[in-house]
Formats: sequence, C-alpha cells, structure tokens
Amino acid sequence: MSSLISGISIRNRQLIALGSVLTFAALTRFINLGRPSELVFDEVYYVDGARDLLKYGVEVDGAKPEFIVHPPVGKWLIASGIKLFGDNEFGWRFASAIIGTLLILVFARLIHVLFYSPFLTALGAALISVDGLLLVHSRTALLDLFLTFFTLVGVLLWHRNRHWWAGLAFGLALGCKWSAVYFVAIIAIISLYRILVNHDVRDTFILVAKKFAQYGLLPIAVYIFTWAGWFISDRGWDRQWSTNPFVSWLHYHQEMLNFHTGLTEKHPYQANPWSWLVMGRPTSFFYATPKDCGAKDCAQEVLALGTPLLWWIGCIAIAVVIGYWIKSLAARTSDSAANIVVLGIAAGYLPWFAMQQRTVFSFYAIIIEPFMILAIIYCAKLLLDSHLKAGVSQAIVAGVFTLVLLCFLFFLPLFIGQVMTYEDWHLRMWFESWI
Repeated sequence: MSSLISGISIRNRQLIALGSVLTFAALTRFINLGRPSELVFDEVYYVDGARDLLKYGVEVDGAKPEFIVHPPVGKWLIASGIKLFGDNEFGWRFASAIIGTLLILVFARLIHVLFYSPFLTALGAALISVDGLLLVHSRTALLDLFLTFFTLVGVLLWHRNRHWWAGLAFGLALGCKWSAVYFVAIIAIISLYRILVNHDVRDTFILVAKKFAQYGLLPIAVYIFTWAGWFISDRGWDRQWSTNPFVSWLHYHQEMLNFHTGLTEKHPYQANPWSWLVMGRPTSFFYATPKDCGAKDCAQEVLALGTPLLWWIGCIAIAVVIGYWIKSLAARTSDSAANIVVLGIAAGYLPWFAMQQRTVFSFYAIIIEPFMILAIIYCAKLLLDSHLKAGVSQAIVAGVFTLVLLCFLFFLPLFIGQVMTYEDWHLRMWFESWI
C-alpha cells in the first residue's frame, strides 16, 4: 500500500484529497435536502420571489407590484432550481447546494495560489467543508450564500489580476445583496493606492481610468443588467413612477435604501456583530416538535450555527494574522494572504458595527467565513514552518482538525434538521443564548 501511495504524484494526491472533500461536502448538502419539508425562515420571501420571477420576470403580490428590498440575482438562482426540479423543497434549495459545494472549490483554489501547498489546500477545503454555518446556508434558499460565493470569486480573480472578470463577479455579488459594495470600495481604494505609489505620473490617468472601468462602471453595468426583468416588465414596484424607466428605478432604489437604514424592528434572534465570531446568538431557521423520535419529547431544528470549535479557533487566528499584517506594513513588505484576510474582515465584518441600531443576525457572518478559515490556514503554515519538529507540528495540525471534525459531527443533526430526542437536542445547547 505504501509503495502504491508513493507512486502517486503530488498533484494527483492533491486532486484525490480535494475530490474526497468535495464528495463529502456534496453528500452532506444533497442528502435529504428536502428536509424540513416546508419553507424555513426567510425562504418564505425568496422562494416566493423566485416563483414570481419565473412567471413574470419581476416580483409581484397578486395583481399588484411588490416592494422588494434585495436585488434579483440570488432569487434567479433559486428559480433555476425550481425550473429544473419543480416547485418543491429540493427544487428550492438545489442552487444553494450547488453553490455551497462550488464555493469549497473556489476557496481551495485561493489557498493554492496563496501558498502553493497541496497539504494546506486540502486542509483549507476540509475545514470549510465541516463548517456548520456554510452547510446550513448550502441547504437553505437564502441570498447570503450567493453573495459570499460571487464575492469570493471576485477576490480570487482580483488577486490573480483578472480585473475585468473580477468586476463581473462583483457585479453579480451586488446583484445578490448590496453589502458586496464594501468589497468593491476597498479593492478600488487598494488599486488606486498601488497605481499612485508604483507608477509614473504620465501613466496614472490611464491606469486610474481603467481601474474605474473595471471596479466602477463594469460592476454597475452588470448590476443594472440583473434588473432586466424589472425594466422589461411594466408590473414592477415603482415601474410607473416616472415616464423614464431609469428614473423610476433610481427612485425605487432610494426606497430600498430607506428600508435598510430604517430597519430597527426587534427580532428574537437578532445578534450584535460583537457576538458573531464566537457564535453568541445563532439564528434558528426552523424548530418543530415531531412525534417520531422514539421518545416522549422530540425536537427538530435547523440552527445557523458555525461549528463552534472552528469559529473559536478562527477568532484567535484572525488576531494573529492581523498582528502579522501590521508587522508587514511596518517592514514595508507585502503579505498577500494576510492582506486578503484583513480585506475580508474589513469589508465583510467591520461595516456592521456602524449599524448598531439596525436589526442584524449572526448568519450574515457567512460572508467572512472564508477569510476566517484562510486565517486558520495562515496560522497552520506558521506552525508547520516553525522550529518545532515536523512530526510534532503536523500532529498538532492533524489533532486540531480531528477535534473540529468531531465537533462538526456532534452538531450535524442541528445543521441538517434531523429529528432527535429533546434530551439529545438540549445536550447540544451549550449556552442559553443558543436557545
């Protein structure tokens, strides 16, 4: 057996490892994807919107226009699953399961181009595949997973200097949720800074204009195109507000902005951003008390909870990486991996702290999850490159991953809506704030 393994090239080993991880991820996403057999949490809004898009190209409420506060890309993706597999639980969630699996592949590619290490690439893919928050999003027809996917694709393409393609990806991310704008803004600022520092004044104007087109005009153009159904139809909200459709569209967006900035209604599962990384108040997407668990009291829940041990390790890893990032700034050197971690935290996390009055939820943290796990991989590399003996450092990394995997398996019933006894459910409620 050892001779057989040694005969496999490093590249083939990497492909086998990555293929195994993707197979595991696909199984956890697609098996019993139709459970729970009803709309859960905000699926009630987005699945309804997807149905309308399939029928009318725009979202309506009966015969009347419907005021919708999120762009249509994510709902079009949900609609694609309904078109392929019917208006049922599997059809609603099919696109999420596909994107949730592809996201792992994109993340693995990012790890590869940052570290060029087959082991770290496989480790990164494995870690992200055993995160509960990503799994729950991958089995639920919400918008945040699509936002995260296109944003991560955009960051990868930006890092690879595929700027036109990155602009396209960010336009699609904006078409899922507006919060992608923070990534676009920070990347545009970084790009402008690099131009001003590294290029002659004579070249600056042309380069700045090009970057403006790539990270300004292109994402906006893509975003506007995603509203094609609204422009073509005459049934959309505010469509008749002005004789100029574009003016009506801008007025509609002003109303959407007013909604988002004024959303302060209390919700039992709202969570301050301070608690997101430690999973202080996870969002319950679904809870029921069925009668078929073989005990007097039963429970069934879908809880948007990140694998606790993974996220708690991630908190420490982020702090470590920020320290190394500051050190690289002081030394005037560039640390690409640390830069991307800080980019993800700055764009995906920090803006929410300016919205202390707004109603927000911890499941929004899915946007920063890839960058948190990238921070863990960064720290794993530090450990593997340390003065510890190779066997010791590898044993530590393997041990930590094993603990994370066991933690994931322990909480798996809460991620996939499995029916269990109330006693087993309560055993997984480690903190009162999780109930």
